[in-house]
Amino acid sequence: MNVFTSIGRSARLCLFAAMATVAVSASAQQVPQPVIPQPQTIIPAAPQLAASSWILMDANSGRILAEHNSDERLPPASLTKLMTAYLVERELDRGTINLTDMINISENAWRTGGSKMFIEVGDQVSVDDLLHGIIIVSGNDASVAMAEHLAGGETPFADLMNQHATRLGMNNTNFQNATGLPGEQHYSTAHDMARLSQHIINDYPDHYEIYSQRTFSYGGIDQPNRNRLLWRDPSVDGLKTGWTTEAGFCLVSSAKRDDMRLISVVMGTTSDEARAQETQKLLSYGFRFFETMKLYERGAVLATPRVWGGDINELRVGVDEEVFMTLPRNRNEELRARLNLNPDLQAPIAIGDEVGTLEVHLGDEVVGERRLVALENIEEGGLFKRLFDQVQRFFSGLISNFTD
Repeated sequence: MNVFTSIGRSARLCLFAAMATVAVSASAQQVPQPVIPQPQTIIPAAPQLAASSWILMDANSGRILAEHNSDERLPPASLTKLMTAYLVERELDRGTINLTDMINISENAWRTGGSKMFIEVGDQVSVDDLLHGIIIVSGNDASVAMAEHLAGGETPFADLMNQHATRLGMNNTNFQNATGLPGEQHYSTAHDMARLSQHIINDYPDHYEIYSQRTFSYGGIDQPNRNRLLWRDPSVDGLKTGWTTEAGFCLVSSAKRDDMRLISVVMGTTSDEARAQETQKLLSYGFRFFETMKLYERGAVLATPRVWGGDINELRVGVDEEVFMTLPRNRNEELRARLNLNPDLQAPIAIGDEVGTLEVHLGDEVVGERRLVALENIEEGGLFKRLFDQVQRFFSGLISNFTD
């Protein structure tokens, strides 16, 4: 059963009308309406940047708004620490470690070259301080200390990093260490870093505030966050810089304006200033010409199709995640939702069972697809109920074939 419904600007405020329309019977006839040409929003080409690779993604919908060489494998430098921090946040969320846990600093961590938090051999440092040191001042020493604490060393920690990269769909990434120091088989892409950043923002929001902090002090040493946009653009609140001779200057940023959050990644620029300027171009382009709408809440009831042989006759159907769509500005009235429901639903049905798909159309283009799931359990009905439904379904099929 396929059902179309429109999604207007009011979807941001109230979904009731849209839901009511979705539940209409597939046999209902619609009167053709005259087609009135509407003015289209003109979207210019995305800016060309002075960088090896870049991408612009909406953090909620995941739609890519601009990209160049975004799947090219490049050295990620200290962007690597996004995965290091993500795994620390994951363990905090799971409760296997706590922010107040004290970690003994090894000589190996202390000797790690590059950018430092300036921890000393034998120091007892809290997980909280080390996480701040990793994110804000890009401490290689802090990264190695956390890798040793979580996995016993950098090599097994890198193995964990790669397992989670695979889980997150980072298909062109391989980590050899927790810091981003150069390695022959240490690489990632702008696309993969955007995907990882999306998970950092959405999976563990309680820790995300750290990425916006401009300075961090440890042991009497004050150090600034190297992300210049934190000072220049109040909508920017993360995420991470990176630099090595091989990688050039890299920057992963995120900014939020109104209800729209964007993630940008630029890799391989020529200077600290260049990575900030090129990132600003991407963010300005995205906010100027696109908007993101929340179409449906998780658990919203979008249809109530007939179920045969169950203890009840109708099944509440909806989505098991929030549905966001990113589209050119001022084209939201062109959105239509199409429900493709399985035509013959039979009990038993369990919560979460897939029963169809939701397609979101912008004009003639399919701009998003989500699975439709059962929002409740339906058990098998009694013997009499099942027999009655069999007879009813038989005659329903005859009538349907006749009307077709």
